[in-house]
Amino acid sequence: MKTTSILDSENKVQLYKVAFWLALFTIAYNTIEGLVSTYLGYEDESLSLFGFGADSFIEVISGIGIAHMVLRIQKNDNSTRDSFERTALKITGFAFYTLVAGLTFTSIFNIWTGHKPETTFWGVVISVISIAVMWALVYGKVHVGKKLHSDAILADAGCTRVCIYMSVILLIASGIYELTGLAYIDSIGTLGIAYFAFREGRECFEKANSDALCSSNCSC
Repeated sequence: MKTTSILDSENKVQLYKVAFWLALFTIAYNTIEGLVSTYLGYEDESLSLFGFGADSFIEVISGIGIAHMVLRIQKNDNSTRDSFERTALKITGFAFYTLVAGLTFTSIFNIWTGHKPETTFWGVVISVISIAVMWALVYGKVHVGKKLHSDAILADAGCTRVCIYMSVILLIASGIYELTGLAYIDSIGTLGIAYFAFREGRECFEKANSDALCSSNCSC
């Protein structure tokens, strides 16, 4: 019986290491995705791709909070959200709201002026890669969360799905424009990204002001 307990403890430590490395990978991937997407979005004058990249930078801040959370619950499963996490959530929420304001204003301006991107090819490529990577991350987090019986990690996996939704919006908007050259579709796609960014921002403030693992916007 004692041997089983030791083995379980060792497995638990390994699973927490996996959870932590998933958080670090998320930070690294979003940093690269943000740099590439904002650069190509600016060069191709694609607001949806640029906004997608800006969102990735905000996800980096969120990822730092998640990495800290994994270390916290590893030490104490029953511990509640600490001041570092609450501060990170508030900063992330404010950044999301700022992004929403910028994307919404620019989208309306582009529709008003009839602005079109030069190409949305890279939006298609990046969104497909992002969907694959985020799906793998959700799968990994759910697997680890279930093994650890950790509602916190499962809640994070649920919220990671929002990144998939944004990637799908980018893929649809970029794909339609590449195939048809349809006016304003890039701006409409941007408004879709802004909508989910708003939901994420609201969720961050809800979490920052409570100990609930999930908000009304997060599919846990």
